[in-house]
Amino acid sequence: MRCARPWKPWSPAYNRFIVSDVPNEVIQPSSAAEPAPRAAAVTLPPQRWLWTGAALLLLLTLMSLAMAWQAQQRVASVQQELVRRQQDSAGQSTEARVLAKQAQDGMRELAAKLALVEARVAEVAIQRGQLEELIQSLSRSRDENVLVDIDSAIRVAIQQSAITGSPEPLVAVLKQSEERLARYNQPRLEGVRRAIARDLDRVRAIGIADLPSLSIKLDEAVRMVDELPLLSVAEPRKAASAVAAPKPSQRSTPVDTSEPAWLRSWNEGWSSATERVWSEIKSLVRVTRIEHPEAMLLAPDQAFFVRENLKLRLLNARLALLSRQFDTAQGDLQVAQNTLDRYFDKGSRRLVLVTELIRQVASQARQLGVPRPDDTLAALAAASAGR
Repeated sequence: MRCARPWKPWSPAYNRFIVSDVPNEVIQPSSAAEPAPRAAAVTLPPQRWLWTGAALLLLLTLMSLAMAWQAQQRVASVQQELVRRQQDSAGQSTEARVLAKQAQDGMRELAAKLALVEARVAEVAIQRGQLEELIQSLSRSRDENVLVDIDSAIRVAIQQSAITGSPEPLVAVLKQSEERLARYNQPRLEGVRRAIARDLDRVRAIGIADLPSLSIKLDEAVRMVDELPLLSVAEPRKAASAVAAPKPSQRSTPVDTSEPAWLRSWNEGWSSATERVWSEIKSLVRVTRIEHPEAMLLAPDQAFFVRENLKLRLLNARLALLSRQFDTAQGDLQVAQNTLDRYFDKGSRRLVLVTELIRQVASQARQLGVPRPDDTLAALAAASAGR
């Protein structure tokens, strides 16, 4: 083929150019060159389709670019809106925090003011109560004042008696109240006087242990423990006084004046010597009834501990009495009495005295409750109520 030039888009001018450019000999008609225009006519329609597709592609590209630009614009507007709203939210949260802080400060101030108001209200209430009591005390009659004073004094005395365990405070208050009502001499209060007299007799009838005297008795018993004779240690008998003192029969015997003086003195000396010798002979052998054999086996060094343990028991009983623990005191006194009966000589007068002291303390150390003056309190309540 002679068409060796590059391909260019089709146009009528171009075709004319191509025709004019062709040599004359080529343009001349011939039978051999007739098929070429048909081939060119056949190849022209595909180029149109290509141009059409390119135009459509360009149009789609432009539309895509337009849509992308529009979407980008929308995203940018949305971002701006979000930023604006975020800024508004931050401002509102800041304002909310400021308002909350102001509200907290206001609540603190209100709480402080409320506490101050409550304190003032309480103070006013106390003052009002005191004022009412003052008005009531001023408007109360003389009889009511006397009854109130007696009632309060009796209740205080009941508490003191319960603490000390002694009826003396209650007895003193009842006697004072009776004397006061007797001086007042009101017929309306005779029932109160009779009730006070009954309660006073009932309180006096209760035998309360005299703790000071019991403590003195126990101290005396503790002091005499060192002088008590033990069964394991034989105590020598004092016969000199018995020999020195003449017998009643000898005193009543008439003196024979006919005998010489030397003979009479010799007879008296012989009799005294005989009595002294006989007393010494009797002291050599002693028969004692022993109920506890272990008492005779007590070693001399153990006797000290027996006496000290007995003293400790008596001192514990004394402390228990002073603290009003009568059961503990009874137990210590019982143990002390058993120790005396087991290890000490029952024939000794000192042991009998100590045993009697312990027995007296044990018989008086009893827990006795002080009776309440219920009749007096009921009569005071009835008189105060006007019945």
